[in-house]
Amino acid sequence: MVISRKIQVRLNILLVTIALVLIAIFSMYELGYLDELFTILAKDNYIFYWMLLVGVLAEIVAGSMGMGYGVICTTTLLFLNIPPHIVSASIHSAESFTTAAGSISHIKLKNVSKSLVKRLAIPAIIGAIIGALSLTYLGEYYAKITKTVIAFYTLYLGFQILSNAFKKKQSKSLKRKTNLTRLGVIGGFIDSFAGGGWGPLVTGTLIKNAFTPRFAVGSSTVAKFILTITAAITFIFTLGIQHWNIILGLLIGGIITAPFSAMLTAKLPVKGMFIVIGTLVIIMSSITICKSVF
Repeated sequence: MVISRKIQVRLNILLVTIALVLIAIFSMYELGYLDELFTILAKDNYIFYWMLLVGVLAEIVAGSMGMGYGVICTTTLLFLNIPPHIVSASIHSAESFTTAAGSISHIKLKNVSKSLVKRLAIPAIIGAIIGALSLTYLGEYYAKITKTVIAFYTLYLGFQILSNAFKKKQSKSLKRKTNLTRLGVIGGFIDSFAGGGWGPLVTGTLIKNAFTPRFAVGSSTVAKFILTITAAITFIFTLGIQHWNIILGLLIGGIITAPFSAMLTAKLPVKGMFIVIGTLVIIMSSITICKSVF
């Protein structure tokens, strides 16, 4: 029943989005701009269509494992030689919409603790602003160094994802003390600066420290939405809107897949996905590091 309600909410969002897209396409056709649109989408070696595919795959992983969207998108974009500040700005702009859909679902399903969201989101906002401003200037002037640092971080996350496949279930009887302020600031900074990492760090820490899983995931998702909006706005003010074909590809791919992610959770072998995604992130990050260093 819970899953069906979650799917229904996301299907409604999908139907509204499809309707708006169709209206936009029809309007452009009537105004004679459709050919120009396809020409624009073909720019940068058809990167829009590649990002559409990445958005679909990233949302499948995020929907079934509760994390990994930013890591997969960041790893792929760095692999395609996109500058780090454009990577994070594009991901957070697209993720503003996908995390909004996820937050609405969790709120409707009553998976959210208001006090936990508040204790995570406020420090996350601070961390996100610092991370976005740091990346804007470091990423532009020290692109090679920044790219290498972020690639090492995604490499680390790849090993973390891979190790999750072999972890034994831990006892939830004793809740460990968690400094939520520090966790929020560090999580917000890393996610904003590196383009991803909130899920593995924050959600993973909450669950490991024996917070109730549904409240850990739901509250973390809402806090993630708030930091994503903060990072996206900061990037818009400092960089403007760039590479919208990347943003649009990630956004459409994620929205198309989101309604079905709940169904995929029950169908896909989570352990196998941890192994495949972790290995893929490790390989792509290693190649990016080699290209940056040598």
